[in-house]
Amino acid sequence: MKPSPRRRRLAAVAAPAAVVALLASSCGADDAPSGVAETLDPDEKITLTVAWWGDDDRAARYEEALDLFEEQHPNITIQSSFVSFDDYWTARATEAAGSSLPDVMQFDSSYLREYAGTGQLLDVTPYLGEGDDAGIDTTQVAPELIDSGKIDDAVYAVPTATNTWATFYNPSVVEKLGLEPPADGFTWDDLASWTAEASEAGAGKDPALYGANDYTGVFWAFLQHLVQEGVTPFTDDGELGFTKDDMAEWLHSGDALREAGAVFPVKRAQQLAPESGFTRNEQALEMSWDNFLAGYAAGTGQDIEMLPTPAGSDGEKHMFARTFQMAGSAHTEHPAAVAALLDFFVNEPELGRIFGTSKGVPATQAQRDAMELEPGSVDEKVVQYEEERADDITEPAPIPVEGFGALEAEFKRLGEELAYGNITVDEFVDQWFSMADSQLS
Repeated sequence: MKPSPRRRRLAAVAAPAAVVALLASSCGADDAPSGVAETLDPDEKITLTVAWWGDDDRAARYEEALDLFEEQHPNITIQSSFVSFDDYWTARATEAAGSSLPDVMQFDSSYLREYAGTGQLLDVTPYLGEGDDAGIDTTQVAPELIDSGKIDDAVYAVPTATNTWATFYNPSVVEKLGLEPPADGFTWDDLASWTAEASEAGAGKDPALYGANDYTGVFWAFLQHLVQEGVTPFTDDGELGFTKDDMAEWLHSGDALREAGAVFPVKRAQQLAPESGFTRNEQALEMSWDNFLAGYAAGTGQDIEMLPTPAGSDGEKHMFARTFQMAGSAHTEHPAAVAALLDFFVNEPELGRIFGTSKGVPATQAQRDAMELEPGSVDEKVVQYEEERADDITEPAPIPVEGFGALEAEFKRLGEELAYGNITVDEFVDQWFSMADSQLS
């Protein structure tokens, strides 16, 4: 994809993962703007840097959106950049160490405490309000969505879309296995049984087909399970709300599948990366966020379907919705312009058509109304999924602790070691908690 002729793409900065530690020593909240809302001067020539993670498809959507913003604000020029999710946070950590984050960033709540707590994010509270006079109009935004970007009494990220956990399955692969997909209302035990049956049925295929990956090695699946069992994963003061026993019990629930070789092989998964067994049509089922549907459909070339999360021990799903966010840099020279761009991402109706559900279901009704929902399309499926599951989304989304991204990455790494048989469940738990203790202290 070529950059817009009126925009140059900024090169992402590569850096070692250890640079994350520099966040703690970078400029703190005392160096940030005072929290007084400034007024945007329509005649001032302004340049804003904007960054996001994603693929070429998402980049094309952002470029179209930012072109529209520039048309509406002739005095503002956008310089944009995008990279993969992992490289994105490496680049942001490098910039944060020098207090030089992009003016506006696609953001993830997993990093909210980490970046807000070190004074890196713009507190947009003074710009929030209702009506055209507000820098960021929140008239159509549900209060709980605004709260998803709040730490204490300050709002550091604004919601542009919502997404929730889903169980994706590939009807074509399921048919090859001679099975029906899990029935609505299935539990985690039902999922394990179905996975074992599917992998046994696919063992003689070429290539071999599997029911699912080892979902016990997916951190967000673990968190969903905790919420279902009445455990709040993270406390209000940024500590862990679960125990070693909670984690061990969850991991042990996958013992039989791992021992039988009934989950997608970790070696094959690493060979396929950044693709997966699911996108290569070698795996029938995978869990992730519902806005992944577009990528899954494109990767597999199939019509992918969605089921909800497995039910907890009480038979209820206890699902939660996360927000897809945008945030501004605390060190921007143009906070009013940043607020204008954030307002654009939240409220501009045309963005409903441009982005569809690629970032989730739009947070405002105006954008939802602007979506072009063709019958059977990915966008229609995602919207219908969240509407149909509205009664199951009963829990608040966990607000991750500081350093969540590193904790999630460590959970994934240890999950691979467990899959190879290099460590036991107890060693997994001890190593993860040791890392978490160090990170949170």
